[in-house]
Amino acid sequence: MDALTQAKRALLDDQGLDENVLARALNTLASRKIDFGDLFFQRVISESFSLEEGIVKGGSYDIERGVGVRAVVGEKTGFAYSDIIDEKSLLDACKAARCITSGHECQREHILHYKDTQALYVGDNPIELYPREQKVLILERLDQVARSLDKRVVQVMASLRGEHSIKLIATTEGKLCADVKPIVQLSVTVIMQDGERREYGNASCGGALLFGDLITEKKVYDLAFEAVRMAQVNMQAIEAPAGTMEVVLGAGWPGVLVHEAVGHGLEGDFNRTGSSAFTGKIGQKVASSACTVIDDGSIKNRRGSLSIDDEGTCGQQNILIENGILKGYMQDRQNAMLMGTKPSGNGRRESYSYLPLPRMTNTYLMPGQFSKDEIISSVKKGLYAVNFAGGQVDITSGRFVFSASEAYLIEDGKITTPVKGATLIGNGPETMGKVSMVGSDLEFDKGIGACGKAGQSVPVGIGQPTVKVDSLTVGGTNVA
Repeated sequence: MDALTQAKRALLDDQGLDENVLARALNTLASRKIDFGDLFFQRVISESFSLEEGIVKGGSYDIERGVGVRAVVGEKTGFAYSDIIDEKSLLDACKAARCITSGHECQREHILHYKDTQALYVGDNPIELYPREQKVLILERLDQVARSLDKRVVQVMASLRGEHSIKLIATTEGKLCADVKPIVQLSVTVIMQDGERREYGNASCGGALLFGDLITEKKVYDLAFEAVRMAQVNMQAIEAPAGTMEVVLGAGWPGVLVHEAVGHGLEGDFNRTGSSAFTGKIGQKVASSACTVIDDGSIKNRRGSLSIDDEGTCGQQNILIENGILKGYMQDRQNAMLMGTKPSGNGRRESYSYLPLPRMTNTYLMPGQFSKDEIISSVKKGLYAVNFAGGQVDITSGRFVFSASEAYLIEDGKITTPVKGATLIGNGPETMGKVSMVGSDLEFDKGIGACGKAGQSVPVGIGQPTVKVDSLTVGGTNVA
């Protein structure tokens, strides 16, 4: 079944709505002078289970359904939403949203044209296709495997979540488009104890997939193995050194540093308002020539990918920084209009009850020419950061702080002792300027990324190859 048919069945048919009703709603919305407007219908079904102490202790099943209506006039936005999808609620929301303008009455007849898009993921519902009994067994299996790998494991916590999102978008330009997307995620955390010392390790995987693509015996074993391995590494870790040193960032998840310290600063709204460290720097050098940063919403089956964004623009590849030169920003429709450019497929919202904002999709650093071994061997004394636990960034200054969840000392070109408590402190543009070596081993995260902005959370992807930063401040408890 194609996306439009699914969307109509899930969002319109049971209330007797059709394209004629949508056209009347758009006529109402645009009956006063606006730059553009849209109707955003959405239904999200989600299900989750959690296990602790060998028992499935939590489970939930939710259905969220509604419509958001937007009218844009310059920098101003009128917005209304309804949890009820029927003709009266839809027209009332249109009347409320158009109050943003007192412009003259306009007479315009909207004729909707369906815009077909290339699906980047299957449209099946992962929740319905995989029995609940099997989901519970998977969590129990994770618990069993993790405990069997190391007798010091005293606690296992596992969770499984599935989501099926259907959206339908109708615009005042007459565009009608739809998207259907599954998202699944499986996570495990273990707590390990040896004497008085307790450490933890975790691992997750997911993506715009079905459970059958994610849950196999091998993947369950690999996930449990990785969580236990992380706890074992933490058991051996010593306190991290402090000081300024060479830092090597591992491939994959450490791309969160690019996401936070650089990516957010390249979102259109921050640059239109002049609050980003990258404002007004298109065409200028903002990173070392080794750095090319891409945001790509068109990668198949990735968690952050979008067949269409939440404004009806197709997901696409956008070059943000090329060989160190700033090429452009990520744009939604409103900021693109105000900045005299085109939307880039980055208009995203958490749900129908929120306004869209320019947001990242899958943001990554392009691979270079060096092997991981070449990069490590070039460091006399430094830090190898493999995984991050979290961090924060100031968009205006570009300053960031990140905590490493897995890191090692590099001594005489070799990876040696694991360390804990390491934080990386720096400035996004300055750090990108100190990148001297970029590896050829590009990896993406395991399909678990989520990004917060203005109180909204959306799924994203991140990635990078192994990267060497010549000088970065490391916070720790020992003086380097």
